[in-house]
Amino acid sequence: MAMIERFANPNRFLTLTRPLVPWLGGLTLLSLGAGLYLGLFQAPADYQQGESVRIMYVHVPAAWMAMFCYTSMAISAAVGLIWKHPLADVAGKATAPVGAVFTFLALATGSLWGKPMWGTWWVWDARLTSMLILFFLYIGYMALSNAFDNPQRGAKAAAILALVGFINVPIIKFSVDWWNTLHQPASVIRMDGPSIHPSMLWPLLLMAIGYTLFYLWVLIIRMDADVTAGKIRALRQRRVHG
Repeated sequence: MAMIERFANPNRFLTLTRPLVPWLGGLTLLSLGAGLYLGLFQAPADYQQGESVRIMYVHVPAAWMAMFCYTSMAISAAVGLIWKHPLADVAGKATAPVGAVFTFLALATGSLWGKPMWGTWWVWDARLTSMLILFFLYIGYMALSNAFDNPQRGAKAAAILALVGFINVPIIKFSVDWWNTLHQPASVIRMDGPSIHPSMLWPLLLMAIGYTLFYLWVLIIRMDADVTAGKIRALRQRRVHG
C-alpha cells in the first residue's frame, strides 16, 4: 500500500522512470538480437518438426506476453477501482495496445506454424479459441476506454471488462491440460522443470526477456505521453475558463 501511495504522484513516477527509457531500449535490442541469432542460426532443428520449429522463438514468448500484459492490465484495473490510483488507468491504457500486438503476433505465427504441422492454418481448439477471445478482449478494452465523453466513465467501464475478462487467462494457460487439443503440453513452465533441451531453452528465454523489456520500454513511453497530454488538456481548460 505504501508503494502504491508513493507513486501516486505522476511527476514523481515519471522522474524515476524516464531515465530508464534508453537503458530499456538498449537492453531490448540486445536481448532480441541475441535471442533471434541463437534461435535462427545456432539452435538445432527439431527431429520431428525440422526447421519450422524456429517459429517457436517468436510465437511462444509472444503468447506468454499476451497473457502477462492482460494480467498487468487486470491488476491496474483493480488498483484503479479500489484505490483510485491516478496512474492505474494510464498504465492499463498504455498496456492494451502492446498486449493486443503480442496476441496478434501469437495468433499469426501460430497459424504459420500450424500449417506444416497440422495441415491447416486454423482449428477451433481450446487454446486457439481462448487466445482469439483474448485478442477481442484487448480490442474491447480499448474501444470502451474511448467510448465515453467522460474519460473517468470510460476508464471504469474498461477496468470492469479487464477484471471480468481475466478469467480467460487461466483458461488459456490450462486449456491443454483440461481438454484434448492439438497443442502440446507445457515444456518450459513445469513443476518438474523444463523438458526442452538447453540449446532451445536459452534462445526462448532470451526472446521472452527481450519481449518483457520491450513492453516495459513502450509502457513508460506511452504513460509519459499520456500524462503529458493530460497536463496540456488541463492547461487548455483553465485558459478556456479564464
